[in-house]
Amino acid sequence: MGVERTIMTIKAVNPTTGDTIKEYAEMPPEEIRDIIEQSHQAFLGWRRTGFADRAKLMKKAAQILRDKSEDYARLMAQEMGKPITGGRGEAEKCAWGCDYYADNAERFLQPEIAETDAGKSFVAFPPQGVILAVMPWNFPFWQVFRFAAPALMAGNTAVLKHASNVPACALAIEDIFREADFPANIFRTLLVGSEGVEAIIENPLVKAVTLTGSIDAGRAVARKAGGMIKKTVLELGGSDPYLILDDADLETAVRTCVASRLTNSGQSCIAAKRFIVVESQREQFERLFEEQMRAVKTGDPLEEDTAVGPLARHDLRDELHRQVLESIEKGAKCLLGGKIPEGRGAFYPPTILTNVKKGMPAYDEELFGPVAAIISVKDEEEAIRVANDSRFGLGAAIFTRDVAKGERIAANEIEAGCCFVNAQVKSDPRLPFGGMKESGYGRELSHYGIKEFVNIKTVSVKGVVSP
Repeated sequence: MGVERTIMTIKAVNPTTGDTIKEYAEMPPEEIRDIIEQSHQAFLGWRRTGFADRAKLMKKAAQILRDKSEDYARLMAQEMGKPITGGRGEAEKCAWGCDYYADNAERFLQPEIAETDAGKSFVAFPPQGVILAVMPWNFPFWQVFRFAAPALMAGNTAVLKHASNVPACALAIEDIFREADFPANIFRTLLVGSEGVEAIIENPLVKAVTLTGSIDAGRAVARKAGGMIKKTVLELGGSDPYLILDDADLETAVRTCVASRLTNSGQSCIAAKRFIVVESQREQFERLFEEQMRAVKTGDPLEEDTAVGPLARHDLRDELHRQVLESIEKGAKCLLGGKIPEGRGAFYPPTILTNVKKGMPAYDEELFGPVAAIISVKDEEEAIRVANDSRFGLGAAIFTRDVAKGERIAANEIEAGCCFVNAQVKSDPRLPFGGMKESGYGRELSHYGIKEFVNIKTVSVKGVVSP
């Protein structure tokens, strides 16, 4: 008699109520291997299709995202607590990304002529093959599409290992590509837990890996992929500093800071997290910041006026609360929030910590929820030093009326993959996105992103080349 295999399940839990939505059986290893083989076979044909044919299908995917944005927004609200208005915006942003690469992929991947002593030399950008995407729950559609749109337009195929708390979102994304009439197996979802990722990376048909997630997850994937000599792109955590200089327009700064800190209920890698305020501005900044944070509605993500929903899981809420309490124990002052509310759901209130110093979790760690850390500094020079005093380097913003000064600091002084002046840090298909230090490496979006998973190939031809 054979040994029976224990069937593992992936459980979707509504963070607003704590109720189980549905349980899904994990795919066994043999099914995963079959899907990867099917994806490889699909690649052999897909890589030979023209950009116009790929673009036509990608445009259809964009239209489906727009047509069904309400359904996808409700799905995100149910599985990870995203306020429904944010879910609609996320679906639209995915459609934008699809359209952007449908319109620009061919131009981005045009062969580049090089002048040499050969008859003809150029750089080509053929696709690599099956790409594994390991994606997080916080933007369950956008994180996937910002990888998938350029990867598929370049001629690759993709397999997705999504976060285990958003399985319905993962399956819905596969359905979008199927409904858009992409050939079978161009994009597949693998229902598997984190422990199954190593075996997928080991599969010789998987050519590269992209991951958005925690530092620990990034290290594990990079270690395994490096051992297999496979390329990785990692977008990891962030503790984004927003610098409020002595000449900042506080009205603009506070409005932008609050919006950034509470984006996706505070669960965003590029949400503002450390507010580094020059002392001359601190008192007024704190007063205005508290007023606006206090006015925000927290509640059911399906209600139209909810700005902050629950955190995605109870364990994430509990970890955030630990960071708040430990920071207070070490001398931080809580201006607002800081207490777990009674009742069901993984809710955490908008919270402000001030008097934050090095050695506190609010200074040293990523706060993945609606908690703001205010750090007072004496001047611009100290603000820059504190901003860079972090193991993270994803995004940053600078607020100053002297735009030329802000541009200089952003371009040359701040250690981050993207830095905005007098504006909220956001990802944009037209601009490269990624980090440095322990925020990861590689870039997504723009022409840089589509070239991460192609073979940058030199072609040199000797002899007379016909016109």
